Amino acid sequence: MTRNVGTIDRVARVVIGLIFLAYAFRIGFRDTGWNWVGFIGVVPILTALIGFCPAYALFRISTCRPN
Repeated sequence: MTRNVGTIDRVARVVIGLIFLAYAFRIGFRDTGWNWVGFIGVVPILTALIGFCPAYALFRISTCRPN
């Protein structure tokens, strides 16, 4: 498994993931009954931590700098 998620992409994924999780835990958001959807934020955080995105691999995309 080679890395295919670059630095800027990783930072963006963490920020987006944290926003989704804040929605799930109702931090700064109202209770809508759909807050559980915010747990999807775990996925971008995990892909940022690992540095590998299966969807990028499927479409042969890489945001890493070439060596």
